[in-house]
Amino acid sequence: MEPRQLLDVLVGLAEDAGIAVRVAKSGEGEGDPPPQSGLCRVRGRLWLVLAAGEPIEARIDAVVDVLRSHGAAGLEARFLPPAVRERLERAAAPEREGSR
Repeated sequence: MEPRQLLDVLVGLAEDAGIAVRVAKSGEGEGDPPPQSGLCRVRGRLWLVLAAGEPIEARIDAVVDVLRSHGAAGLEARFLPPAVRERLERAAAPEREGSR
């Protein structure tokens, strides 16, 4: 699966889990730091902001992190393309190793 396709599927899963996903454009002013992808809560709702200027792998990692921490319960019973499930499981592997 191409990285862009993977990102699109992951974003769809996040939205299905009730997480609003938005893309942030690069900073407007000269000298402004570039935006970074991350999760925030606004008026009780979770928002994942993806920085358009970040490499696609960084954006994929941001969505995977959010899904692992806030959408995992809804993923277990769903069919996921093998590339998506593998990416989510790979992200969980360090967590499992740390709990031994």
